[in-house]
Parts: sequence; C-alpha cells; structure tokens
Amino acid sequence: MAFLADQIMRIKPSATIAVTDKARALKAAGRDVIGLGAGEPDFDTPENIKEAAIKAIRDGKASKYTAVDGIAELKAAVSRKFKRENKLDYKPSQIIIGTGGKQILYNALVATLNPGDEVIIPAPYWVSYPEMVLLAGGEPVPVVTTMEAGYKMKPEALERAITPRAKWIIFNSPSNPTGAAYRRDELKAITDVLVRHPHVHVMADDMYEHLVYDDFEFYSPAQLEPRLYERTLTVNGVSKAYCMTGWRIGYGGGPENLIKAMAMIQSQSTSNPTAVAQWAAVEALDGPQDFIAKHNRIFKERRDLCVSMLNQARGIQCPKPEGAFYVYPSCAGTIGKTAPTGKKLASDEDFVTELLEAEGVAVVQGTPFGVGQAFRISYATATSALEEACTRIQRFCGNLR
Repeated sequence: MAFLADQIMRIKPSATIAVTDKARALKAAGRDVIGLGAGEPDFDTPENIKEAAIKAIRDGKASKYTAVDGIAELKAAVSRKFKRENKLDYKPSQIIIGTGGKQILYNALVATLNPGDEVIIPAPYWVSYPEMVLLAGGEPVPVVTTMEAGYKMKPEALERAITPRAKWIIFNSPSNPTGAAYRRDELKAITDVLVRHPHVHVMADDMYEHLVYDDFEFYSPAQLEPRLYERTLTVNGVSKAYCMTGWRIGYGGGPENLIKAMAMIQSQSTSNPTAVAQWAAVEALDGPQDFIAKHNRIFKERRDLCVSMLNQARGIQCPKPEGAFYVYPSCAGTIGKTAPTGKKLASDEDFVTELLEAEGVAVVQGTPFGVGQAFRISYATATSALEEACTRIQRFCGNLR
C-alpha cells in the first residue's frame, strides 16, 4: 500500500454511492429491493432539452473540444440565470462550467487550500464535502447541528468555529442530506457573522435552489449580503431541478482570479465538460421552466407522505424539511433493540444493514453525513415505491424487540 499517496488514506468512499451499488447488486441477484439512496430525480430530462442536444449533434457542435471552462453560449446563459433569479452580476470571465457541481467545488478547494487551511462545514453535510477538503490538503471543521434546531447552524456556533486558519465555509441550502433550508432572517444572521471575518470565503452550494416547498423563498448568500460578493463562489448546476444528473454539468460564479485558477486546474485535469451536455444546458437555463413547479408539487406530496408514515414507525422521529428531496429521520429510538436476525442494533449502520436484509429497503446511514443515529431517504422515486418502502420500515421497526 506504500505505493498510494498519503492523501488517499485520509478519505473514505462515498456512502451514498456504496448503498446505491449494493441495492443494484441485490436487485440483479433477484432480491425485491427498493433503493432510496440515490440523490437524483426519477423524472426524465424534459423533451426540449433532449432535442437541443440532438440538434447540437446534428449541427456538428458536439464533435470537437470546447473552451476548457465552457462554451460562450452557456456562460452567457448562466450569467442571465444569476441575474434573473439571484440578482447577481457575473461577467463571462467570472463564470466557469464544470463536469457537475462536484468538479466546481473540488477545483475551488484545490485552487485555494494550503496544508492546514480550515474549511467550516455545517453537519449533517453532503458526504463528499469533507473528503474533497482532505484531498485538497485542507482540514474540515464540522459544525454539528441538531434536529431540534431544524438541522440549521446557529450564528454563535459559526462564530465559535472561525479561527485565523479558516479559509472557507461550505454553505448548502436547501441541504443534502436533511432538506433544511435557511429562511431570510436565518441566513442574514449567518452572513452578519461572515461580514465580520473578512478572511473567510463562502462556497454557496445552491444545487437544490429550485426544490423548495410551501411558502419558502430562496436567497443565495451573496444576493442577501452584497458585502460578501467579492469572496463568494456561487455554485449551481442543471442536475437536480432539470433532471440532468447523468449529463454532468455544473457551474460557478465568483471572483475573476479564483475562476481563472480553477480553469487552469481544469485545463490540466479533465479539460472541457462534454460538448453536447453544454448545449443541452443552454436550453435548460434559457428554455421553459414550468415543469419545475409541476415536479415540485409531486415532490411535496412525497415529502408529506414520508414524514407522516415515518413518524408512525416505532422509534423513528422525522422532521419536515423545507427543500431538496430528502428526509433525515432519527433512528435513536431503535438503538439497543434487537432485529429479527438476533442482531442488536448498536448504530445507525446496524439499523440500515438490518433494514436492507429484513425488508429490502436501501437507505443511507447518517454517520457519514456527520450526524449519526439517523438515516437519509431520497424521496425522488415513484410514489408507490415510496409508500411501500415506508410500510416496510414501519414493519421492520415494529418487529424490533
């Protein structure tokens, strides 16, 4: 193993990908498995977006390299989106297109972190955040939130986490894995703290921006607090709202010198994102947006179904999130009980393993997200499958002794 870099020894494989792969393997072996691990919409990419991709292929626009940091047409579409929806002005030189939002985040960390630099990450967090920080040579600093506080970071907790070595905060609202979303006053309390600490930069992961419910109104940090504009990287993509996870297009807007450094990293690693996917993304951002509201009505129904049914399961507590397509229930009430196999549940990992074994429901344990004795369910799946999965979870919890 000495052949491998020390960096690799610091990181763990993605728990969400692992559970999805395990569910897929069990299905292939003939097991009746309902997979609730993958964070991707079950809706197909809209027709107009697919047609734009086909046209790009036919017009010969997909067969050559593009500019490393994205085609001018997509940068212009991103610029219009930021202006239209977030009241943020970014010139093309301040915009980068990447292979999914993940590459944008990773390139920014690689471009800015020196050994020992700290990155503040509210927990529960997306499993990849701390691992990307470690790969880039930095130190993740989790700020643990509680279910009682709606899984939202308090300003005083952020204040305590800031040290002279803090370089970034990664701020994800609505959140993966909890669906927690910061309302205007809650976000203002956070940005007020950040204004007082000019050495801390903001990585705003807005990937679930459009997936909000009830009366929730979305704000991005630099939109709400213009004084943070010069030290904010606003990250988004077409994956979730536009049902384009497989197309792999993300984008970011930020300070010109940062974007330039990120483009240089991209030029020496992956080069340009796939040309045909870029042309599809132009249509996604500029084309009709009405399907988003239709999808959201279905997602809201699924959220309400999950929250209601899970709260009827013995030992489970499930808060109602404001956005994304996840719920993050506590399974603390099941810890210490014995599963039908005779296994005593000592952790959330035991809970999800026994649930998969007994009932064929694949969910992701909470520990890799930074807050344990919980699990994540993605409700971006057929409503009938979701209802059946929740029924099985109720039965599993009822059979614990």
